[in-house]
Amino acid sequence: MKKQSLSLFLFLGLMITLGAGKGKAQIVGPIEADIQFPFYAGDTKFPPGKYIIKPLDNSDLTLIEISTPDGRNSALFQVRDEQASTSPPKTELIFNKYGDNYFLSKVFDQGNKLGSALEESRYQKKLSSGGAAVEDRHVSARHRTQ
Repeated sequence: MKKQSLSLFLFLGLMITLGAGKGKAQIVGPIEADIQFPFYAGDTKFPPGKYIIKPLDNSDLTLIEISTPDGRNSALFQVRDEQASTSPPKTELIFNKYGDNYFLSKVFDQGNKLGSALEESRYQKKLSSGGAAVEDRHVSARHRTQ
């Protein structure tokens, strides 16, 4: 009986410890970036320019909005947790490039290995399944000051 209790206690302690390391992907506040090329975020195509990226309130950090500062161009997209192999030294957006097309792929906050990855759009899946070479492009972002 004591052996079973000790095993159960150790198992529960291990599960709590492992669970504590699992956090939600998170961008701490809105970030802004100056993107120098046209790109897709989900199914929406955006022109080059300045953009604000922020998690949607009350979405459990699974919905992110990207918009121009004036709000004329915007889109919502669903994200999932993504973990980098190392903590990024700066806040950044990562784009996948297929031919001449860029797709917003991941968002990481400075110093946080946990970030957000966008679900691939149908168009991106079509290009990637067609054997198009993919290359990553990193764009620096910064926290937006109000």
